[in-house]
Amino acid sequence: MFFRRKNIACSLTYETIPLSTSLEDLNFVVFDTETTGFQVSAADRIIEIGAVPVKGLEVCGKDIFQTYVNPNRQISREIKELTAISNERVQGAPQVLEAMLSFFDYVESRETVCLVGHYVSFDALALKSEFKRENLKLKNFLTIDTLDLIGFMAPSYDMRDLERYAMAFGTRIYDRHSAVGDALTTAYLFVELLLQFRDRGYITWGELLKATESQTRSMQF
Repeated sequence: MFFRRKNIACSLTYETIPLSTSLEDLNFVVFDTETTGFQVSAADRIIEIGAVPVKGLEVCGKDIFQTYVNPNRQISREIKELTAISNERVQGAPQVLEAMLSFFDYVESRETVCLVGHYVSFDALALKSEFKRENLKLKNFLTIDTLDLIGFMAPSYDMRDLERYAMAFGTRIYDRHSAVGDALTTAYLFVELLLQFRDRGYITWGELLKATESQTRSMQF
């Protein structure tokens, strides 16, 4: 029997907000995931989602989203050592669909224009793959990658490591390989990049979109 896959959307405002909107008037959610490994389109699963809003070019550090996720599989010793997430910690955690929908509710309630991440294509693929396992197709999902903004602002930089970028731009560094910690580190880096972007005379949503154009940013699955 053929089952038609249903669509699911993340309620973002990018489709309706004017391109002339000032950067100061935009709401972003910066997010990160931790997974059981790097093959998220195959066997690996999400084990944590963390996020923090950026509003008015400031990090809303007290308004954090965090959830562990039960991957229904064993977490390897290597991943446990990297993330400090154990099998015991995720045993009673929400199943992945519940966790992702809770995250999307959080995003919608913050009137978010788009999601932001560092090497965000990996995290977007992790979400997409989990929805695919649930026979759901993710639509209307727009992301900005801090790597693309760095590439526009400082094209001489050629690295991907979040901590090294945070050090290079003089921003805060939180616990690494923690979804919340990496989301906070990315959020402060993103704000610094936005401030420098504005100082160069770029002040609108449309200019930010153009500056961060990439093939992987708009994840229309």
